[in-house]
Amino acid sequence: MNPALRRILVVGGNGFIAGSAVCKLAVARGIQVTSVSSSGKPYRTAKGHTPAWANKVVDWQKGDALHPESFAHLLPEVSGVVHTLGTLFEDADGAYKRALRSGDVPGLLGSFFKNVVTGGNGGNPLEKHQQLGAVNGRGTYEIMNRDSALRVCEAFVCSTPSSSADGNMPRPFVYISAEDIFRPVIPARYIETKREAERGIEELMANNTDYRGIYIRPSLVYHAHQRPLTTPAAVLFDLSATLHANVPRGVPTPSGILRSLGTLMPQGSRCSAGSLGDPGVVGTLLESMASALEVPPIHVDHVAGAIVVALDSASGIRGVVGVRRMRQLIGWSESGGNGSPKTAQIEIGSGL
Repeated sequence: MNPALRRILVVGGNGFIAGSAVCKLAVARGIQVTSVSSSGKPYRTAKGHTPAWANKVVDWQKGDALHPESFAHLLPEVSGVVHTLGTLFEDADGAYKRALRSGDVPGLLGSFFKNVVTGGNGGNPLEKHQQLGAVNGRGTYEIMNRDSALRVCEAFVCSTPSSSADGNMPRPFVYISAEDIFRPVIPARYIETKREAERGIEELMANNTDYRGIYIRPSLVYHAHQRPLTTPAAVLFDLSATLHANVPRGVPTPSGILRSLGTLMPQGSRCSAGSLGDPGVVGTLLESMASALEVPPIHVDHVAGAIVVALDSASGIRGVVGVRRMRQLIGWSESGGNGSPKTAQIEIGSGL
């Protein structure tokens, strides 16, 4: 790890993806960490405990990502920023996150039905956005997935690095985005706002060599203990990805068939948000389903490991980082050819 990476700021450092995991790994690598969250409280496990590593984080600060002036004084002192805020469901009260943490299957299904099947309030989308956006100011995809990242990035780019922040190297801004694999289970607006945030961050950094944007696109992120309900799905997605990777060339696969059918769908069936570096569109629903069959899941610690590597100024990493690139960054060994992954060389420190 480049010693110049002295301190990082993690927005949402007490969250799951991948805030707390990034804080934990960065501290283990000797990096000073400042975490900013709406509560300002240290990370706690599902059982309410604060792990030992959390006490090693330099500072837990309270701040508002939509109003970064609340922590702007911290920005000149950091070598990089990691923005982890986001929401999978437009869920003002965070019911689905609580269900995931506790392994509450009925609660998760109820949250899914409320937010996807009935549109969050039984029907009227405008009423839903008024309730989540205007009243709570936190629930919508636009606010959580896009606007919060753009506001923080704007403040970061406008800050003048101090001598302790290694101002001679491009300062990275890492945004936790996503692979387009969740449709139709998750509304298209989820991935659209993620891509809008990527493009907006890139525009803020246009022609500015002092900064570099990094867009981490995990697939299904799992953890057996912190998110027990993700494990069964991760097993199935990993099996599907392994089978698809080992099918001989020329043999039709379910994902290949879906992609072929997707190319026949009308242009209006595609998402409205283009992907980074591509003036086109995200893709059709069938293409999203095909990606879900092909892209393997990834452990939250491996996402964090890739982020910490990408933050290093010596890496020179910028732009989109997908699952397979993340595996390369953490030293994941493949079994050979297109085989399934075997091991990941990632150290997170003992006793943390």
